[in-house]
Amino acid sequence: MSQSMQGEELKGKVAVITGGGSGIGKATAELFAAQGAKVIIADVNADAGNEVAKSLGEAAHFVPADVSKAGDVEQLVDTAVERFGGLNIMFNNAGISGAQYPRFLDDDLADFDKVVGINLFGVMKGTHSAAKVMRENGGGVILNNASIAGILPGQALMSYRVTKAAVIHFTKCSAIDLAEYNIRVCGMAPGHIRTPLTAFTLPGMSEEQMVRIRDAMAPVWDSNQPLKRHGSPNDVAKSALFLCSDSAAQITGVILPIDGGITAGDPVNHLQELMDARASALDPQ
Repeated sequence: MSQSMQGEELKGKVAVITGGGSGIGKATAELFAAQGAKVIIADVNADAGNEVAKSLGEAAHFVPADVSKAGDVEQLVDTAVERFGGLNIMFNNAGISGAQYPRFLDDDLADFDKVVGINLFGVMKGTHSAAKVMRENGGGVILNNASIAGILPGQALMSYRVTKAAVIHFTKCSAIDLAEYNIRVCGMAPGHIRTPLTAFTLPGMSEEQMVRIRDAMAPVWDSNQPLKRHGSPNDVAKSALFLCSDSAAQITGVILPIDGGITAGDPVNHLQELMDARASALDPQ
């Protein structure tokens, strides 16, 4: 961990991060620890979770957890309190895309319950369990990871889309409900962030294969993104740091898109296209 990353934005804070073994969760765990927090890393992948925790030393502890199981989520919160003395931040980050069919009618919905269990129940249960502790200790921050797929309607990945839309609504509702306990609830809506999920990788793929896939997909991802810069997990982690820090003390109930401008609107200049079409129609050639 470089010296330039060191800071005290979260000094004395205790955080739980679900899905902390890779991607956005891993980047956030590393940044939170660098900023002074103690971190409970949760993941279904024990090897990945243990590796991240080991790399962070005494600042982190790994707990295997499937967030679709209430008991596992409760154990995360209990472990944070027992091991580090409290809980100030709950980052409900774990999520899955579900079956990757390009059209809805190709989807047999066989994994619907699993997607709902992880993407929605896991967020709701994480919020519920963490808020009970925070209520008794003067407050805290709950951060839920949604997606631009929950903001913008679109084709395919319907189970994923509807659960992320539900997470956004739940985030706003719980922000209102929990405000009296000084608990802030915010959400993030990442766009095309370079993670295994957005590359639609399959188990057993090599890093080289994943890089080739991401490069091949890049023009498609870029097509509806005003900023052509490719987002990284660390971009999302930095946003998480801000929302969970005292710098955001007056912010709750917001959903922050981290998407290169995708949700801002259509990046295509349709007026120019119309003018070009008119010119083409009038051209005698």
